[in-house]
Amino acid sequence: MKRLLDCRASDFEKMTSKGFKQAILASEGRTVVAEVVAPAPPLFNQVTNGELVASFGADIILLNLFDVFEPVVAGLEDVDSFEVVRELKKLTGRPIGINLEPVDTGSRSLEELEEISKGRIASKETITKVKELGFDFVCLTGNPKTGVTNSEIVKAVGHVKEQHGSDLLVMAGKMHSSGVAGEEGGKIYSKDTLTQLVEAGADVILLPSPGTVPGVSIEQTQKDAAWVREKGALSMLAIGTSQEGADGGTIRQIALQNKMVGADIHHIGDAGYTGVAVPENIMTLSVAIRGRRHTYVRMAASIRR
Repeated sequence: MKRLLDCRASDFEKMTSKGFKQAILASEGRTVVAEVVAPAPPLFNQVTNGELVASFGADIILLNLFDVFEPVVAGLEDVDSFEVVRELKKLTGRPIGINLEPVDTGSRSLEELEEISKGRIASKETITKVKELGFDFVCLTGNPKTGVTNSEIVKAVGHVKEQHGSDLLVMAGKMHSSGVAGEEGGKIYSKDTLTQLVEAGADVILLPSPGTVPGVSIEQTQKDAAWVREKGALSMLAIGTSQEGADGGTIRQIALQNKMVGADIHHIGDAGYTGVAVPENIMTLSVAIRGRRHTYVRMAASIRR
C-alpha cells in the first residue's frame, strides 16, 4: 500500500476504505482535507471550488451543505445531478466525502438553531445515498446552529456501519459546539465520548485544532489523539471556526500544533471566503506539515497519472 502522500488519481480510483485508512496512517500526519460548500458559487467561475482546493494542495475534498436528495455542486450545472460527485472526482482526481449532520431535536441549545434540509441530516435514508452518489467517505459532524450532539453522532456511526459495513470510511466528531449547550469549548469531548465513537465503528475521529476553540489545549488534544490511536482509529484535527480566513502565520501555527499533538489528518474549513478556504492558506498549511516538495508535487500532478 502506498502512502496517501504518494497516491495519484489512478490509485484513488481503485482504493478500498481499508486501504484509504492505511494510506493516511502511512503518511504520518501529512494529509490535508479541504472542505467546500457544495452549492456555494465558485470563487472563480471558470472552475469549481473543488478543483481550486485540489490545485492548492488538498489531498481530499469534503463537501458541505450537500443535499443527497437534491445534489448540487456549483459550477457543474450542466451535469446530471446524480452524477455531480463522480464528475468532480474525474475533474480533481481526489477522494471526495460528504458531511451528514446527526441533528438532535431534544438538545439544549446554546443559541437560536437553524432548520436544515432532510437531505443533509444523517438518517438511514441519507446514509443509503452516500455510496449511490459515488462518495468515498462520510463525515458525521455538525455545522454551526444545527443542534448536532455527540450522542447522535455515535448513533449515526452505528447506522453507517449497519448499512455499509467496512465499504465506507467513516469520520465522526465535532469541531465546535454546533449550537449545543454543554458541548462547547473545552467540554466538547470526554474520553467516554471518544471511546463510544471508536467502538461504534468510526475510522477517523474529528477533533478541534488547538487554537480554534476556547479551552481546547495542546496538552489535552495530545491526550485525546493518543487515546483515539490506542483504540484503533485515526484523528483529524479541524479548523472549523472561520480561521481558514486568517493570516498565514495563524495557519502555520495551528498546523504545527496539530503535528505536535499527533494529527493524522489536517482539515481546513470552508469559510475563508463564501464556501471555500483562502486558497493560499491551503498551500500554507500543506507546506507547514510536509514542505514544498510534497506540496508542489500534489499541486502539479496530472489527474491522468
